[in-house]
Amino acid sequence: MANIERIGVSLESELLVQFDKLIAELGYQNRSEAIRDMIREKLSQKHLAEPDASGVAAVCVVYDHHSSGVAEKLTSLQHSHFFSTVSSMHIHIDHHNCLEVITFKGQISEIKKMADQIVSLKGVKLGKVNLVSLDAETQPHHHHS
Repeated sequence: MANIERIGVSLESELLVQFDKLIAELGYQNRSEAIRDMIREKLSQKHLAEPDASGVAAVCVVYDHHSSGVAEKLTSLQHSHFFSTVSSMHIHIDHHNCLEVITFKGQISEIKKMADQIVSLKGVKLGKVNLVSLDAETQPHHHHS
């Protein structure tokens, strides 16, 4: 494990009460663990703002599979040469709707462009992009959600 340094943090008591309530809801065992994750999250966001940084993204889309050509367009977009599509998963939700989860690895600026193209496809009802940086310093060891 890395060298651990102890620091003191001064907080208003009301803020601390809210913080303790929040981390209890999120399932954290202690404040240090929660603060470490929050710092990593901020560092990750900063890293994601650098356009040539690398990252991975999970793009979730819900679309009507009777809608013309959405599946084909999703497939052809995944064959883009900018990055390897790590994987894609297709789930039939009901008679009309499909959920597709596509993961990409590559340059963040390219992933964002690709994700925007996917989410804005005609026939896509709902699109959500979750982007994670691959900067070694910001790698969380586990994730609470």
